[in-house]
Amino acid sequence: MRILINGNIHTLDHACPKVEAIALDQGRVLATGSRDFIEAEFGVRGQAENLEGKTVLPGLTDAHIHFRKYARNLQKVNCETDTLAACLANVRSRALETPPGEWVLGHGWHQDSWPDCSGGLNGFPNAAMLDAISREHPIYLTAKSLHAGWANSLALNLAGIDASTGDPEDGALQRDPAGIPSGILFEGAMRLVNRAQPPPSEEQILREMSAAQRRLWSLGLTGIHDFDRRRCFVALQILRARGELRLRVHKTLPVADLEHAIGLGLRFGFGDEMLWIGNVKAFADGALGPHTAAMLQPYEDDPGNVGMLLMDAEEIQEHGQKAALNGLGMTVHAIGDRANHEVLNAYRGLREFERSHGLPAYRHRIEHVQCLHPGDLGRLAELNVIASMQPIHATSDMWAADRFWGNRSAHAYAWNTLLSLGTPLAFGSDAPVDSPNPFWGLHAAVTRTRHDGSPGPDGWYPEQRISFRDALLAYTQGAAFTAGAENRLGSLSPGYCADLIVLERDPFVSPPDTLKDFRPTMTMVAGEWVYQSEEAS
Repeated sequence: MRILINGNIHTLDHACPKVEAIALDQGRVLATGSRDFIEAEFGVRGQAENLEGKTVLPGLTDAHIHFRKYARNLQKVNCETDTLAACLANVRSRALETPPGEWVLGHGWHQDSWPDCSGGLNGFPNAAMLDAISREHPIYLTAKSLHAGWANSLALNLAGIDASTGDPEDGALQRDPAGIPSGILFEGAMRLVNRAQPPPSEEQILREMSAAQRRLWSLGLTGIHDFDRRRCFVALQILRARGELRLRVHKTLPVADLEHAIGLGLRFGFGDEMLWIGNVKAFADGALGPHTAAMLQPYEDDPGNVGMLLMDAEEIQEHGQKAALNGLGMTVHAIGDRANHEVLNAYRGLREFERSHGLPAYRHRIEHVQCLHPGDLGRLAELNVIASMQPIHATSDMWAADRFWGNRSAHAYAWNTLLSLGTPLAFGSDAPVDSPNPFWGLHAAVTRTRHDGSPGPDGWYPEQRISFRDALLAYTQGAAFTAGAENRLGSLSPGYCADLIVLERDPFVSPPDTLKDFRPTMTMVAGEWVYQSEEAS
């Protein structure tokens, strides 16, 4: 038994929201209350640890992360730079220390943030820029959005890409006026280069994911909803079998594997308290940066482009009905207003199907929900669809959204509107698209400003700011409900899992602009400390 006393403990339990002490046993919360009560009832059975007035919160969950990609990208070249020149310098440094013939991989570029990005097509960089660094290394850099890639000529050659290569149905190769691929690949076309790379070994994946797990603990995360595929799921199971998985993982299944899941009889919730099955994931469109998010009207800077609709309402509903008949809900990526409209139409039909077939109302989700038509704002609540959103995307994307969507941005990243209408919210990061630091997400949700204070003290579309409490609930109870774990996660209530973080200060009473600077001194999962900062140790 473990007893924590003399703390400023926010339980998020309505019955007992703030206490001084907490008793933990066998990975669960046994009791909460005053220091005198806890010591009197449990002091003989457990050793007390004095928190010295520090603040305790329930452990936070990132409701949308690509865990294996995030783990891999911790090892990649950092391309999230302020200028193209800085990105190329980082790539050049890695190439100099990499043996010829080996791949140089990077992540994080965003051409719209580079004032010196010229010479390519439509403001994008090109293969020649990477060729100038090396023609002896295949170089491949994924965009911050993960919806575009940038390759040099050797990487294109190894992938078998030339002027005769056709576009896949779910993607495109950017081409110059002569039809020659430029080095930029959109959406499904990225697979062509991915397949040309030698796959990492199983042990390499395990090492990378173990390191990433430690990194997430240090940020205050005790759980994640993972959106990567088979190799990640296999690695998670191996870590679980070894007793090394100490993050709680809600595992989404790709729609491409729906038939396999049905064949195996996998259903929502199958697993244990460390690793369990979630919904089936599909894509309705692309992303804002590469102009592949599906829009009802063209992009402001590209009048002929309305993005890419990768799956319409009929196809989504078809997958959803098959999933529902076999105990699985749906999770659909939708960023543009047209994509969100199609998904909501599909979910309307799916709700009718559930009722007519005597099925439960599954916990269907929309991932990102970035831009909504005004007529669709209330439909998530009406259909009881969860908005799985990433607050940090708003502050990352605000300049691009204003430029590409114009006035439509008034209904983008609309957390407050959705919340006020009764929409269930779950917050995450989409890492490695953005940082998984939940306090950066909390800061974005509460202030709608970047770390430098831009665009000003009121934030970007300030009417969409939400309170710290509401944002915290989206990282705790909202994420727990979405994962079907609301009876064991999301609060420090008796009988719930003993997952918590310790902070030097109380974020409930701290200035909102300081939220970005918070980091836990200790993180606990299942009643055991998994992370302690140097200051705490």
